[in-house]
Amino acid sequence: MAAQHPRTIVIGAGIGGLATALRLSHAGHAVQVFERHAAPGGKIRTVPSVAGPVDAGPTVVTLKRIFEQLFDDVGERLSDHLTLRAAPVIARHFWKNGTTFDLCADPEATMAEVERAFGADAAGDYDRFRRRASALFQAFEPSMIETAAPSLTTLILQTLGRPSVLRQMTPFSSLETSLQQQFREPKLAQLFGRYATYVGGLPSRVPAILSLISDAEAQGVWSIDGGIHQLPLALEKLAEDRGATFHYNADVTAILAEDGHVAGIICNGDRVLADAVVFNGDPLALADGALGAEVTSLVSKRANAARSLSAQVMAFASRLPADGPKLSHHNVFFGDDSKTEFGPLERGGLPEKPTLYVCAQDRGGDAAPTDAERFEIIMNAPPITVCEGQPECHHMILKELKDFGLTFLDEPKADSLTTPKIFDSLFPHSGGSLYGRSPHGMMAAFRRPTAKTALKGFYLAGGGVHPGAGIPMATLSGRHAAEAILKDRISTSMSRPADTPGGMSTASATMERAPSRSSAS
Repeated sequence: MAAQHPRTIVIGAGIGGLATALRLSHAGHAVQVFERHAAPGGKIRTVPSVAGPVDAGPTVVTLKRIFEQLFDDVGERLSDHLTLRAAPVIARHFWKNGTTFDLCADPEATMAEVERAFGADAAGDYDRFRRRASALFQAFEPSMIETAAPSLTTLILQTLGRPSVLRQMTPFSSLETSLQQQFREPKLAQLFGRYATYVGGLPSRVPAILSLISDAEAQGVWSIDGGIHQLPLALEKLAEDRGATFHYNADVTAILAEDGHVAGIICNGDRVLADAVVFNGDPLALADGALGAEVTSLVSKRANAARSLSAQVMAFASRLPADGPKLSHHNVFFGDDSKTEFGPLERGGLPEKPTLYVCAQDRGGDAAPTDAERFEIIMNAPPITVCEGQPECHHMILKELKDFGLTFLDEPKADSLTTPKIFDSLFPHSGGSLYGRSPHGMMAAFRRPTAKTALKGFYLAGGGVHPGAGIPMATLSGRHAAEAILKDRISTSMSRPADTPGGMSTASATMERAPSRSSAS
């Protein structure tokens, strides 16, 4: 007898897995989510502090419409569950020669800032760059970002039919080369070159088309009241309201298959049967054999072995002296020269003079807390770094910020630092990489795995698959996975017998929700 509701297992409660679970539970599937950590969120994680949970991963939401669509598709309104606040200053930038520059949500305000900081010629360069990035985003959002499986043939036909788009994407240039040609002001080329790191790449190695990332940010940046970790909590609750079950501290060790179709998983020693399984983790784990022989060949190890960047991340609470730099919510402190940052990274080492991102999580507008406030500091690092000793990197970061006049009255200790080695332990088989496979090269976007795999009933979601890294993209991957499952179920019968296939036990896993919900670390 066929199961009344399709049984779907989601491995991993990162944002891609949560989006998949919510959509499928809303569609009537009996969804179980298995997560090895104690809370949902994946890389959206927090660490405790005297000022409350500190975000130790992503800090903002971009492309808000993707999240609005997710909520709308399950009959909800985003604003009924989360309070998002638009940031008037997208980021405040500092250089050691005293130059400061605010990138603003209002393009006219940004234009005025460019002219103030760098002059009228630079403002003209920026205006042309902004329009070009916007045109690229509009051209490639439907065919590359929104589509479940991008096609090189479709992209070629599209660009050949639109010569202006072909010229704007400069297909044979790196982002670094393109920016140097577009900006006479080196600091602006340095600023927008940093967008390569948003997907874990180096400006000299990623294609110029990735300048469109700047347009995604220019469309708006939002913080979430209570911290960005409220987003996965909201998705979890909505999925639970629709019948999904979440198992935490759940170690999935194998994918089960029978007759070319997925059959379930092994988790904490138990067999759990399913009609469909979604893996929300780094695809390299499959190629490495971490989930058994049935799925090892589904992902190319060669295509995924080249890793994106990692980071050294400090998360802590402290008070600031009154005479330091005037911080916004998001702040970037640039090294003197991009070569001293990206050159060592390309060789597998730490930056000599790094650019540091500082999120002052309790600041908005011109508000300046008088008590302890929460900070996250991010320094780019290779996935396997020569500097795993926490004190060395900890002191490097604090020394660089001190050169800008930014000091902390309650100096953070070395254990506030999360290194690539720790990230690898949190997210096994990632090599510490935070963005999956490397984005380097013209064909990188086409080498990411897509939602569907060659094993019937087995699907992928998360930042390691198409359309790529970042919260909006991982959320879209969840939509792609859910749509693929629903479409496959309509086109072919995915019902499985209630009797045990191959003599497997039908007993469900007996894991209970972990009591700790304050951190995914």
